[in-house]
Amino acid sequence: MGSFVFGIIVIVLGIISAIALKHSRAAVAGKITAAVGCVLGIVIIVISCFATVPTGHTGILTTFGKVEDTTYEAGVHFILPWQEVVNMDNRVQKLTKDMEAFSSDIQEVTLKYTLNYRIESSQAQKLYKTVGVNYPATIVEPKIEDAVKTITAQYNAENLVSKRAELGDKIEALLTESLASYNIVVMGTAVENLDFTDEFTTAVEAKQVAEQNKIKAKTEQERETMEKEEELKRNEAAAQSAAKVARTEAESAAEVAKIQANADLEVSKIQADAAEYAGQKEAAKNKALASSLTEELLKYNYILQWNGQLPETYMGSENVNTILDITK
Repeated sequence: MGSFVFGIIVIVLGIISAIALKHSRAAVAGKITAAVGCVLGIVIIVISCFATVPTGHTGILTTFGKVEDTTYEAGVHFILPWQEVVNMDNRVQKLTKDMEAFSSDIQEVTLKYTLNYRIESSQAQKLYKTVGVNYPATIVEPKIEDAVKTITAQYNAENLVSKRAELGDKIEALLTESLASYNIVVMGTAVENLDFTDEFTTAVEAKQVAEQNKIKAKTEQERETMEKEEELKRNEAAAQSAAKVARTEAESAAEVAKIQANADLEVSKIQADAAEYAGQKEAAKNKALASSLTEELLKYNYILQWNGQLPETYMGSENVNTILDITK
């Protein structure tokens, strides 16, 4: 609309110049000036009847500042001279904000928060009508600050570090909900440069060192205890093994002694049986021999063994010839 007004002003100034110079020697120059002014004004007015919407934007049509129901996509559009097209960016935009917050234990936290967002192209007209083109400063920044402070206050300072991912997720969820009512879509967020005061950082470092020393001492104690238990188990296993070996050797010795005793008993029994059998055999032989001896056989054996010499001395009442008479 500004171009349209400017064109009208140029035309009016040209006409006024022509009228002012009508009765002077420069009348011709005045007519030329008026013609040029009218042509220039008309050109400016014609140009003002076209509006360009860049790619990634939505054009909002206004008439004397009033928002119309018509919106334009990217391209060149014809509008009335007294109308205007306001371009709303539909692309993903990035907003980074440095801020301070407090944890649940009243520790000051400084951080940088980055939000990637875009507006709903179909609702760009409503956003412009209710908020305007300066919605990042009017809506987005305050919502970021409110969400970050609200969620940060739910964690103590130590948990803010250990649960940083969870913190970011909760802030993003709260932002997504609060910006949706303004047709602003959250595309992604990031918690950057989370930092604390020097005093708190020093205290946390000291605590971490103490925790590490405690863990180290506990680990060392557990290692020593484990080694002692392993040694005790080894000694116990060795003792059980030695006892088992001794028991096995004793059982083996007892078994060997039992086998030896049984063997000796068997040998004694066999020997006794053999002696008994030999005695019985000898007795049977003697009995058989005794039953087979006759007086004639005895005399015959006597003669076989006699050397033919008579004894020099004889004591008895029988005649020696009778004794020597072996034919009887």
